[in-house]
Amino acid sequence: MRVVRRMMGMVMAAMLGSVVAAAQSAEALHLLKVDPPNWFAGLPKPMLLIRGEGLGGAKFAVSDRSLKIERTYISDNGHWAELWLAASPAHAETVKLTASHGAQYAEMEYTFAARKAAEEGMAGFSSRDVLYLLLPDRFADGDANNDGPDARSNEASAEAAAERAKTRGWHGGDLRGVEEHLDYLQQLGVTALWMTPMYQNHEPEGYHGYHATDMYAVEGHLGTLEDLQHLAKALHRRGMKLVLDTVPNHVGPQHPWVRDEPEPEWFHGTAAHHIAGETHFRSLIDPHAPERDRVSTLEGWFVDALPDMNTENPAVAQYLRQNAVWWIEETGADALRIDTFPYVGRAFWHEFNGELKELYPRLTEVGEVADGSAEIVSSFADGATRAGADTRLYTPLDYPFFHALRHSLRDGAPMTAIADVLAQDALYPHPDRLVPFMDNHDNARFLDGGRSAAALRLAYAIVMTTRGTPHLYYGDELAMSGGEDPENRRDFPGGFAVEHRANSFTSGGRTPEQQAMFAWGAKLGALRKAHEALQCGGEQVLAARADWLVYLRDAAHADVSACGAAPRNAKVSNERVLVAVHRGSGEASLQVPLRKTWMEGCRLGVAELGGASSDASVANDELRLKLVGDDVLVAACQ
Repeated sequence: MRVVRRMMGMVMAAMLGSVVAAAQSAEALHLLKVDPPNWFAGLPKPMLLIRGEGLGGAKFAVSDRSLKIERTYISDNGHWAELWLAASPAHAETVKLTASHGAQYAEMEYTFAARKAAEEGMAGFSSRDVLYLLLPDRFADGDANNDGPDARSNEASAEAAAERAKTRGWHGGDLRGVEEHLDYLQQLGVTALWMTPMYQNHEPEGYHGYHATDMYAVEGHLGTLEDLQHLAKALHRRGMKLVLDTVPNHVGPQHPWVRDEPEPEWFHGTAAHHIAGETHFRSLIDPHAPERDRVSTLEGWFVDALPDMNTENPAVAQYLRQNAVWWIEETGADALRIDTFPYVGRAFWHEFNGELKELYPRLTEVGEVADGSAEIVSSFADGATRAGADTRLYTPLDYPFFHALRHSLRDGAPMTAIADVLAQDALYPHPDRLVPFMDNHDNARFLDGGRSAAALRLAYAIVMTTRGTPHLYYGDELAMSGGEDPENRRDFPGGFAVEHRANSFTSGGRTPEQQAMFAWGAKLGALRKAHEALQCGGEQVLAARADWLVYLRDAAHADVSACGAAPRNAKVSNERVLVAVHRGSGEASLQVPLRKTWMEGCRLGVAELGGASSDASVANDELRLKLVGDDVLVAACQ
């Protein structure tokens, strides 16, 4: 049906061609912009989307005749032209793109640059890494002159102050500010930085990056492409990784396409006539679900406002695949975080992620599947085909774990809820690739509503010691609180000099509460780094009770597909590490039988984490635990 509708649109455009021909001929021929703004030698042949004026009836050519144009599509208003090239050059070069129409002529230079070398990035994250998510606008202000509503004001100006006063305004954080605090992140054991999208967001409340108005430009409030490239190199010099956020599902309501589509059905619907987006993820895996629910999920405009990209349109799909490749090549990004993943059809993802795997074998992707059901979330993981085409997504975010962790430790539910989620890991082809977390930018913070810092400590410890790649959210390490958006996206304390707040990037600027949580996070980061089993080991739950969770991480049961490359000179490890978590106000004991478990035969060493009065020992194939209230004990088998 979508193909028929698109063909009908093309026919109507052709019929209208004669009507608009006179208007087009009166418009002077200009080439204004091309997406992507450059391409790369040796990559798959590109489709160039040219924005201009008077393009109707124009003839296009490329100065390098080996890159001949296979086909051309021009919008009936003469504002857009798709040039589908026959090839990319084998070597870097700059060519001329020309357009002619009668006596009119226009040209522009176009560069095919050399590709990034493998050692310049594209390394992928693995379970050896610790991810840290931040919104650059809310983290730290490093460039004092790109603040205010239009990114042209000094941080001390009245315009910048008025903008910062808006809870959903631009607060002044930028890429230079992030780069200035990489030492801080490394103190926490962070090895991979995930920032919300870099796209230009020319909207009053687009500080978060998810309302793109140009998918090929860095938002001016955050800096320039050169700033992003500089940050990427700084990360790589430190052995850290860059994770870029990408959004193929939608653009912002102010994107030029919304008022002037490059071709019919560039979007699912129009601003005036579209389906309101709904979330029926179960319909995407249920063969008995009505098409109504699938369509409202896959084609609806997110929050009834964000234009939904028609990824079934070959030109749109090509544009979006190229966009991801362009950002990777320009920055050397190591991984992608993919927004609103289930709202796009599986066939698109099969091609999108498949091409990335061919071009960048080490690159990894984590997709947002914001649902508490492991049955649903697992269906989108690499290798899962029970609901249709394999999306080839390296891993989804572990939302089921997130919900169980918070339900237990924030809301007082039994800790068996966490074990229940872990028990469903068999639904995933690669559960050890999952990305567990306790906080993010789309939910109220863990400490919202007066929750205790003790509960946050337990959650932090579980995230850092469970299977998968832990993901932290800026401020977790400082016990930041805050409700739903925008309260969960407050400025990092000390990142903005004009706020005259204590600088929490330094130990001397932290409150006692902040310092205690920071020290806890740093200790967990160091502990994880010190133990192969905590980075890569398989996980076996030894006991789960209302107020207890006890598990073993065993390097001998590692999933090599999740571990990534071992550090140089690393020894083969059969290390086993015990993690015991007790929630409660007083001391408690627990006995756990060990026969026919991975921990059988273990002789525990001295606890590396745990209260002074907490203890663990093994005797007669039994683990004997004594923990004080709200404590975590970690000890390795010798």
